[in-house]
Amino acid sequence: QVQLVESGGGLVQAGGSLTLSCAASGRPTSNYVMGWFRRAPGREREFVGLISRNGETTHYIDSVKGRFSISRDNAKNTVYLQMNSLKSEDTAVYYCAADESGSLPYHYWGQGTQVTVSS
Repeated sequence: QVQLVESGGGLVQAGGSLTLSCAASGRPTSNYVMGWFRRAPGREREFVGLISRNGETTHYIDSVKGRFSISRDNAKNTVYLQMNSLKSEDTAVYYCAADESGSLPYHYWGQGTQVTVSS
């Protein structure tokens, strides 16, 4: 079992930056592929990106490539989502998730943190 808690959400102007954190407890994050997902108002939850267990590999959806960056510190059991050049369409509840395989569906989920980008 692993418990995930996101933090760092808030209100930011378009073009601004925000960094989300996901703190894990229960089991070492090094056991898991970590992913970030988001759910915008009126839309289904979508995959944003993931990072491999050792942090050497990342993958992002096209709409955030070059703007978002995922990193991890396994010593701190924490994963980060750095978001730059934010757009209004990035407004969503952001969730971190963990899975041993990294394949959908992810097994463990945080409660989410709200990110609102004002235009």
